[in-house]
Amino acid sequence: MRIALRSSLAIALVVASILPFLLTPAASAAPESSSDNRPPRRSIVARTEKTAVTDTKSEVAASAPVNINTASVDQLMTLSGIGRKVAEKIVQYRTTHGVFKKPQEIRRVQGIGAGLWERNRGRIVVE
Repeated sequence: MRIALRSSLAIALVVASILPFLLTPAASAAPESSSDNRPPRRSIVARTEKTAVTDTKSEVAASAPVNINTASVDQLMTLSGIGRKVAEKIVQYRTTHGVFKKPQEIRRVQGIGAGLWERNRGRIVVE
């Protein structure tokens, strides 16, 4: 009984010590001055700026054409709905059967169905 009481007391003390931090309001764009010498919270603003840069890069990659005869696995993964395994299957198919003559031939690869083809047909090229 004493061990259970001590454990409960310890848990209550830990919760009581963190509770004020959990109840503090979220950081705003203009942090308020604090009397306890903690640095202002600015991580939300930094994440927003980083996300904007990342989104711009992914938009450029999402609109660039992909030559399925020369593309690496990473380049193939920029196509909508194509993950690492399907990209590796495309490279393996290309190695085994030779280069694609028409973009539609990518549908011969296991894992490339009508939906993936329709979503990416404007970006898939053969050169």
